[in-house]
Amino acid sequence: MFKRLIIVILMGISLTYADEGMWLMSQIKDLDLENKGFNISAEAIYDQEKGGLYNAIVWLGGCSASFVSSQGLVLTNHHCAYGSLQRASARDGVDYIKEGFLAEDQSKELPAPGQYAYVLTSVEDVSKDIFKAAKKAADLTERETLIKKMIRDIIEETENDRDDIYCEIAKLYEGREYRKYVYTKYLDVRIVYAPPEAIGKYGGDIDNWMWPRHTGDFTFYRVYQGPDSMSARYAPENIPLNVDTWLKVSTEDLSVGDPTFIIGFPGVTTRYRTAADIEYSVNRIYLPYIAKYKDLLAIMERLFEKDPQAKIRLSSMHASLNNYMKKYQGNIDGFTKSHFIDEKKAEETALNNFVNNDNKLKKRFIHLFTNMPKLLKEKESFYAYDSILDNFGYYSGTLYYLADYAYEVARERAKPEADRDPDFSEKRVREFIEKMKYRFYSYYAPYDQKALAYALKKAALAPDGFYYFNLPANPDTWVVDAYSKTKLGNPEYIDRLFSMRASQIEELDDPIVQLAVSLYAPKFEKKERLRNWDARINDLREQYIELLGIYSRSPQYPDASGTIRFTYGTVEGYTPSDGIYYKPFTTFSGMIAKNTDIYPFNMPSEMSKIKDLGKWVDPELNDVPSCFLLTTDITNGNSGSSIMNRNGELIGLAFDGNYEAMTSDWMFQPEIQRTIGVDIRYILFITEKFAGANWIIEEMGK
Repeated sequence: MFKRLIIVILMGISLTYADEGMWLMSQIKDLDLENKGFNISAEAIYDQEKGGLYNAIVWLGGCSASFVSSQGLVLTNHHCAYGSLQRASARDGVDYIKEGFLAEDQSKELPAPGQYAYVLTSVEDVSKDIFKAAKKAADLTERETLIKKMIRDIIEETENDRDDIYCEIAKLYEGREYRKYVYTKYLDVRIVYAPPEAIGKYGGDIDNWMWPRHTGDFTFYRVYQGPDSMSARYAPENIPLNVDTWLKVSTEDLSVGDPTFIIGFPGVTTRYRTAADIEYSVNRIYLPYIAKYKDLLAIMERLFEKDPQAKIRLSSMHASLNNYMKKYQGNIDGFTKSHFIDEKKAEETALNNFVNNDNKLKKRFIHLFTNMPKLLKEKESFYAYDSILDNFGYYSGTLYYLADYAYEVARERAKPEADRDPDFSEKRVREFIEKMKYRFYSYYAPYDQKALAYALKKAALAPDGFYYFNLPANPDTWVVDAYSKTKLGNPEYIDRLFSMRASQIEELDDPIVQLAVSLYAPKFEKKERLRNWDARINDLREQYIELLGIYSRSPQYPDASGTIRFTYGTVEGYTPSDGIYYKPFTTFSGMIAKNTDIYPFNMPSEMSKIKDLGKWVDPELNDVPSCFLLTTDITNGNSGSSIMNRNGELIGLAFDGNYEAMTSDWMFQPEIQRTIGVDIRYILFITEKFAGANWIIEEMGK
């Protein structure tokens, strides 16, 4: 029942949809790049034995980046560096987000607190090992547990408790394949140049996801290593990382129709899910989270008005919430405008008919059309209470979140090793504790209190009462009193908390700790229930994607999973609605024209004084190009990905998608889906003419 055949879906590829796909690196050779206008070969981009251009690509643990010099210079988006800039600002008492930062030379580069860089060293198919481990499972839940235990074992064996190695196992094709990705983890990353917010986030949340854009969304980091050429934690004697492969800046102009490609680390897509999945996401994720984020943002913004420190401490979370809120709303708008859910249902009806007309397929797959919606309805029945429990977590304040996780760790450690959660890892706990000090750079007590009070007030709205603990009559008063008594605001105390036994934590006279203790049982029950639910839905989805492969008879790329992917396309504008055409380029002059001197269109005054545009002018535009559009297929996580031309040369950085196609995690729409990139010429123009950082440009060979 649980045996799974590893089906190779990708034999004899001929692409059906132009530019669609976040392809595995091993699939590039089948994409016929030469006939799509590329001069660089697939082997020059990716060869696991000999290396390739992909060796210049860097993962930042949530964003993408690339080496752009032999001395470990890294280029990524400004918004990808936002967190490290915020933490450095809190550490140094300087608003690096607002003011920007430029090192005078390498010796003055600024440690980026909490930022690591990951460089991919190997990829391996480990499907056989994982399927073999799950072979003797008695039921689906045990199968899922055995798979996770094998994944944990492979990771632990690969990392061997070394801080400079990071391993992850990616589930592909809904579990029909598993691949191991191994990285060298560099622990010393420094800020070289970040433009001020008025350039790096020009247009702010108003322009986010929108076109036309004039945002200089870039920052330079540098990766350092120890004097022995090994990964090392920050130390003054560390030296820049010497790299063999880095991206060279394009020597050609960029024009409409030019072929391009991107290598990066897209986060998560769900393109092989059903209409019922989409409806659940809209009603139980997007709409509730939009409302929640609006509430939390309003709390932050009231605090911003009272205290400048609030903005420094909370700026990264504020930007993140705004970003996701707009994305969720864009998904809802996109589903409505495109009638996507109705189209999906029609496709599923056709698929159902296809199965019913073949007795063998009917025997294998007909149950999917009733069992998958049934499981989503089962999950729906628990939503009211599960959503309330979910409020007590990351967004309910730093102190509660840390207490909650510390107690969970203690409870797992108390179990025999064989009975522990298969996702539990002592090394990951250690890494969490090490990064915890950076979390306090984003801690602002007045907001923390209001966030926890918000969770308590939501709990009071439970339809039949909240049975897990006695809610305080006045959450605001209770929280103020709790924060006056707790010791959780001391990082050293938190360190001790993570070394305590569960029984010791239970005896602490700390109201926030006791709140976390009281919520452990219902959260554990929810976790175990969802473990069983996940096992059943994963089994059905695994079968469903097999059916889709049989039905479509076309090549399939796996959904994005946070691992390295390749996508290609062309420079091209689009028509968002009747009678409107968006050109694919914006310019420096357009940025100046958009300026109002009022945030977020408040460019630095020095920008308008720049008259000599230098060698960065595009001869067709007769201006410095700012941003451009291309038809490549990206999502969250691709931010900071380098965009390359037909020769594999650097032409820009991907930093956004367009609002009209924000449903891209669910579907690809070639007519309107676009990647928004910042032009490398604009990056270098700002670096030279605004910042005066000629030494960076010289290091890049320009």
